[in-house]
Parts: sequence; structure tokens; C-alpha cells
Amino acid sequence: MVIKQNRGRDWLEWQRRLVTLAQVGGVIGVLWLVVVLFYGEMGLSRYLAMRDYAKNLEQELSVLRNENVTLQQDIQRLEHDPSKIEQLAREQLGYVRKGETVYQFIPGSEKQREPSSKP
Repeated sequence: MVIKQNRGRDWLEWQRRLVTLAQVGGVIGVLWLVVVLFYGEMGLSRYLAMRDYAKNLEQELSVLRNENVTLQQDIQRLEHDPSKIEQLAREQLGYVRKGETVYQFIPGSEKQREPSSKP
């Protein structure tokens, strides 16, 4: 059996102070970590904002990819489908086939033809 020598009150008091100092240092360290976690440059609020921004970018990227697929299909149709070329020529350039009659409506002409009723 080993018997340890009594080191006295001074030793016990010094040991208590050391433990108390370690506890205070630990509490300060934890508080500092909490403050950095929530309010630091790369804290939780910035992380949440960046996560939302990344989610928005992913949605925008998905929309752009879908639009890209649609445009690629339009390009393929323009390269290989004569009916699509004819449709665009009619809509955008006003082309007509030989023998077709074109009727053009002028905006505002109906208002001028209505008889004005003055009391």
C-alpha cells in the first residue's frame, strides 16, 4: 500500500485556484466560440444566406438548362424542318404563298368608322 504525503493547505488552495481558472477559461472559450459561430465573418447567418443563394442559383441553372434544351430543339427544327422555316418566314417577314390573299387590319380604324353620337 502506498501512502501519499499530505501536501498541506497551500497546495490544496493552489490546486483549487488552478481548477477554477481552468473552468473560467473554458467558459470564456465556449462563449467566444458561440459568438464566432453566430456573428463571425463566416458565421451561421452567412452560411444560411450562402445556402439560400446557392439554392437560388441551382434553380436558375435548371431553368437555363431547360431553356437551352428548348433552343437546341428549335435549332434542329430550323436546320431540318421546312415547315418551321416557312412558319417563321410568314410570321416574322410577312411572306405569303403565290395565290394567297392577305388581309391587314389597321388598329384604330374601327373607332373612326363608328358614327359619333352627339347630343
